[in-house]
Amino acid sequence: MSYPLMLHLRDRRTLVVGGGSVATRRALALVDAGSRVEVVSPRISPELSEQVAAGRVFWRPEPYRSGLLQASAADRVWLVHAATDDPAVNAQIAEEAEQTGVFCIRADDHSGGSARVPAVAVGNGPAEGLTIAVSGGADPRRAVAVRDAIDAGLTAGTLPVRRVRPVRDAGTDSSTSRGAGEESAGDRAPGWVALVGGGPGQADLITVRGRQLLAAADVVVADRLGPRELLAELPAEVEVIDVGKTPGNHPVPQSQINQILVDQARAGHNVVRLKGGDPFVLGRGGEEALHCAEHGVVVEVVPGISSAIAVPAAAGIPVTHRGVTASFVVASAHRGADDAIQALRDAPDDATLVLLMGVTMLPQTAQALIDSGRRPDTPVAMIERGWTPQQRTTVSTLEKAPLIAEQEDVGAPAVIVIGDVVALRDRLGDLA
Repeated sequence: MSYPLMLHLRDRRTLVVGGGSVATRRALALVDAGSRVEVVSPRISPELSEQVAAGRVFWRPEPYRSGLLQASAADRVWLVHAATDDPAVNAQIAEEAEQTGVFCIRADDHSGGSARVPAVAVGNGPAEGLTIAVSGGADPRRAVAVRDAIDAGLTAGTLPVRRVRPVRDAGTDSSTSRGAGEESAGDRAPGWVALVGGGPGQADLITVRGRQLLAAADVVVADRLGPRELLAELPAEVEVIDVGKTPGNHPVPQSQINQILVDQARAGHNVVRLKGGDPFVLGRGGEEALHCAEHGVVVEVVPGISSAIAVPAAAGIPVTHRGVTASFVVASAHRGADDAIQALRDAPDDATLVLLMGVTMLPQTAQALIDSGRRPDTPVAMIERGWTPQQRTTVSTLEKAPLIAEQEDVGAPAVIVIGDVVALRDRLGDLA
């Protein structure tokens, strides 16, 4: 039975015996750990030669000989890698290491040394600082397979990677004696804000980067239309601040949302502002980013799949289609048709019009579009709750859409598509 642990080898002397590919990998890993690395071998690889030339590795151009592991207490060898191509030499190194109290790793026989190198996954980005070591019980391929699965989870953001303790010393995983969550605000580095586009609502349509940042968040400021299923997967200690809006009901004003982001980041928290669709497509993400920047808070924007494109696609309606139209216009319609008419002014006559937040003002919007020149029989699709099990699509024409919407009780959230591309739905049907 092995006893797992992590070794801090910074500025400590280690020995690698051998100069081939395995010895090179082991030596480079020790260099990355900050160790004072000595390589013992008559010949070494080009990669090791570069490290020697750069002064990061000391090279003894000779075969291994007895006595190299013996040193003064002030300059002892802490670890030796036996990585020659001669099993007898590796066995000799392991035996002398046992006698001198030095841990030894044998490259050719994992059971022949006093230590073993696990398969290692190292976190990056939001998972930075995480090192996961996997032992396969003397089965390296088994360990590598599990390591790769863990690495995939880190990359996908499906593993919990948020910090719960401050890091005081880059050479250790945590040098504080406090329990998780006990650090004071003064201990914590300034936090950050990430404006994450969650996509049209289905949990697995968030980007990989968005999922990574969500896994590292201390605070999540959530919209009503974001992928709220992901909130249930967060650890209990992650604070979720619900700032969701419904038509005509904005319980948390935008100015207050902006300030929440800044205040939480200044308190040392990593903040994800989880939004539906894309943060910069009618999502007021620009206002939030500006407010953070003006107050010196680091802010990152993670694009999301905009509901303006994704929801029509789910209903079998491409917003562009060869032979029908090569352009589309997206506009907010919560104040009526003015924004849409302005956006269409320089657009081709056959451009698809996609309206967001347009259900309440649909009668006024439809009439204004007809008055501005759109054909009364232009096909219209009203797609409610796209990318959810409750998705429903109601098809009509621009002239009749307000009446049909009332009869069918069409409600928000819905995306309204106006244009000849709507007819393609008859052949495609729902695609989600």
